[in-house]
Amino acid sequence: MSTTVVVPRSYQPKLDLLQTERAIKAVKDYFEEALADALRLTRVSAPILLKNGNGVNDNLNGVERIVTFDAPAVADAQLEIVQSLAKWKRMALARYGIPVGEGIYTDMNAIRRDEALDNLHSLYVDQWDWEKVIAYENRTLNTLKAEVLRIYAAVRQTETYICSRFPQLSPMLPEKIQFITTQELETLYPELAPKQREDVIAKQYGAVFVMQIGGLLRSGEKHDGRSPDYDDWKLNGDIILWYPVLERAFEISSMGIRVDKKSLLEQLAESGEDARQSLEFHQAILNGKLPYTLGGGIGQSRLCMFLLHKAHIGEVQASEWSDEVIAACEAGNIPLL
Repeated sequence: MSTTVVVPRSYQPKLDLLQTERAIKAVKDYFEEALADALRLTRVSAPILLKNGNGVNDNLNGVERIVTFDAPAVADAQLEIVQSLAKWKRMALARYGIPVGEGIYTDMNAIRRDEALDNLHSLYVDQWDWEKVIAYENRTLNTLKAEVLRIYAAVRQTETYICSRFPQLSPMLPEKIQFITTQELETLYPELAPKQREDVIAKQYGAVFVMQIGGLLRSGEKHDGRSPDYDDWKLNGDIILWYPVLERAFEISSMGIRVDKKSLLEQLAESGEDARQSLEFHQAILNGKLPYTLGGGIGQSRLCMFLLHKAHIGEVQASEWSDEVIAACEAGNIPLL
């Protein structure tokens, strides 16, 4: 699989290795508390292993190979390494009996074996996975936008805090985040590819929430792929920031209001995945056994990378890299952990 590393000209890390490790902990500790307070979340424990075949693991775009192995100690069950906890969290909310307006968050650690490695992508994924219960009548864009504003405020608070702790760093985020749909982006920039549109809009506003990802646009193309069975494609989006260090759009979060029975059936049909209806998770939605929810994931290493002005995600997490990536980073003065 190809790898791409962009090396900023005359790159010089603003923090040395020890300062970086201390700053990583400071970012994670501060943001985690700010997020929990802003969204009324309780921290819970989460699995790294899930049983194969019940539809709970995240299928992402539907083409990524899940890491699977047999476990003799569990009756030779086929177990899967988590890709994300998008579906597991909704079931956990029901199990914990979380009331409307409150939710849970957890440290999610995943392996995505088919990830293409570049400055922002690793085989190892760590994020704050969060989910909260909402009333059916609050399955609206206004509800989604309100949560985005709370999350963005927590990000800016964390930036202010970390810059005060480490004066080598300076704030980059604008005061406000803007909202735009994928169709509006396509209409504005029909000649550009979706990721190029994100670059343009992120540079213009500094911070933007790109909404309604997964379905077909008027051009007949998708802005990006989304699994059909957790986000409602009309009620989701990505928080994208402009990152001057790499001069590109920088996604830190994917989130959305989750599917109800109607949107699940529509999206499974559109994706040619009607067979999933028989799986445990999908049956729970179709039979009204799960709460209506809103949730998402916020990249831990992504947020640290952005706030610490790093050129490569390997500067803020320990993972495995190809010889090509290691050589490019060494040549570009990018110290991998």
